[in-house]
Amino acid sequence: MTRRVPSHPAGTPERWTIGRLALADLRHEWILSLCMVLALAAILAPLLLLLGLKNGTIETLRNRLVEDPVFRELKPDGTLTLPDSWFAATASDPRVSFVVSTILRGSSIVRLAPEGSDRSEPLDLLPTAPGDPLLVENKTPIPGSGEAILSADAADKLKVTTGNRVELQVARVRQGRREMATQLLTVAAVLPPRADPLPRVYTTLPLAMDVENYREGLAVPTRSWPGGTPHAHQSFDGAYVLTRERIDPLTARTLTIGTGFTRMDPLPATSLAERTGIALPDGWGALTLEIVQNPVGWEAVRSVRDKLRGRNAIVIPFLHDSALQLDGAAVPVLGLSLSPEQTAALGLPEQPWGPASEARRFDDYARILLPRGSAVTGTVGVRLSMGGASGVTVAALPVRVDGVVAGPRAIVPSELLGALRTATLRQVVHDPAQGALLLAPAGYRGFRLYARSIDDVASLHRHLRDQGIETNAKVQAIERIRTLDRGLTRIFWLVAVVGILGGMAALVASLYAAVERKRRDLSLIRLMGLPPRSVFGFPVWQSAVLALLASGLAIGGFHALASVINGVFAGDLELGERLCHLPPSVLAGAASATVVGAVLASLYAAWRSTRIDPAEAIRVE
Repeated sequence: MTRRVPSHPAGTPERWTIGRLALADLRHEWILSLCMVLALAAILAPLLLLLGLKNGTIETLRNRLVEDPVFRELKPDGTLTLPDSWFAATASDPRVSFVVSTILRGSSIVRLAPEGSDRSEPLDLLPTAPGDPLLVENKTPIPGSGEAILSADAADKLKVTTGNRVELQVARVRQGRREMATQLLTVAAVLPPRADPLPRVYTTLPLAMDVENYREGLAVPTRSWPGGTPHAHQSFDGAYVLTRERIDPLTARTLTIGTGFTRMDPLPATSLAERTGIALPDGWGALTLEIVQNPVGWEAVRSVRDKLRGRNAIVIPFLHDSALQLDGAAVPVLGLSLSPEQTAALGLPEQPWGPASEARRFDDYARILLPRGSAVTGTVGVRLSMGGASGVTVAALPVRVDGVVAGPRAIVPSELLGALRTATLRQVVHDPAQGALLLAPAGYRGFRLYARSIDDVASLHRHLRDQGIETNAKVQAIERIRTLDRGLTRIFWLVAVVGILGGMAALVASLYAAVERKRRDLSLIRLMGLPPRSVFGFPVWQSAVLALLASGLAIGGFHALASVINGVFAGDLELGERLCHLPPSVLAGAASATVVGAVLASLYAAWRSTRIDPAEAIRVE
């Protein structure tokens, strides 16, 4: 069939001329063009639908994980002792969204009762703080002082709602008596059921720590809860046992049975003099009692004295390789708290503080005798070093210099030496009001930690394990979603590759057949003066137009089918969730890829069009 070449204004580029000719040819053969568009759309639409189902399903599951903070929580498997420095370092980790310390599991079980009611319920108490994802992401306020957040189950059991007041009841047994402390709290909010299915109450960290301290028998003055005071105990590494007569081996061996000491060795007089500067009188015997791991206290010393009752034994507790750091110098130290009779028997000068007494306050034994020539006077702060280690400085420890001694060693009360040894294990502070050394909190026993994203949970789990902290996290649930995503991606690309190759093969065959069928028409175009590069664009233009029309039809069909699928499963989805969905950027990318593929598929037909001889039109005529 002979067609009239459409006229075009002067100066129109050749590429536009061939483009207009290609479009005119598609309109002329509109039935064939429609069939090709439908064929391409039939390939592209199922691929878009499959990709939409994959993205929509994974996005729905992923959003449910992200929106539910439970999947980002890491819980410690056991009881820990963590310092403030660990929480500061963990909070600064970019993978961590929130971390707060918790209390012992046994201390966290409390009872709550509606105000004025005799009916109470046992609940698990958890501390919270600003930024807690469990509260913030469930649109629940952070409780302030005197407030609490209840889980849905806890509120249902107590029959209370937001704004009601409840009584917190903390029970303990101290010195054989059952005691209870109470605190009125206002219910600031109730968590939705999906946030926490267990009966729990969330309060401020200070209240949780007060509950733990009260459970441990301590007083909480800020809440008028009575209790004891955590006085610093005294601990030792061993003891020298001095007797007026040598102890027989059988009796000596009994000193390690039920006393806390695990090792006994005879001690020659020369060794005792080297270690302590004490010269044993003639006929006296000495031995050492030591421990393997944990230091012992005064109860071990008392047990040894009881076993040697009637032998006038002198038991002197000691520390291994210990020295006092004063003005940058290390001064060997010896702890002695002997009675006047004992010092006289050993030929030692009498100490100004007298025999040891566990009942003495710190201010009564915070005294020291320094070697002659020392320039330190008045009240000083001491630092104990052991075995070459730097030791621990007890802040604001007022130790008074009481005088000088002739030997090279500083002499301190045994009680002070034991208190300094404890300070190397636990932080202790001086309370001037009580004149006593008190134990500072040993650290926190656990944590509530939330990752910033579900993608950070696995790495945080490994990071904590490397620190020796085993945690319970939803690593497997998150990994299942990732595995599903990878599996669906492989299936999609497998189907997509097969469909794309089939579509490109069909397009190549169709365009090639069109070129062969229109050889006379294309030769006429060449005969009218258009160069080969213009004829090359004829199938390229047609393939691009067909791909655009097919992409539009496929995208329209995808939206229609996606609406049907989302409508069918609407009852199983949350507000805003879609089971089949693709963002506009993906749809635009799919259309662009289709056009590029179609153009590539037309290159062979375009090359064939340039091989047509213009003389073919003359020969046909």
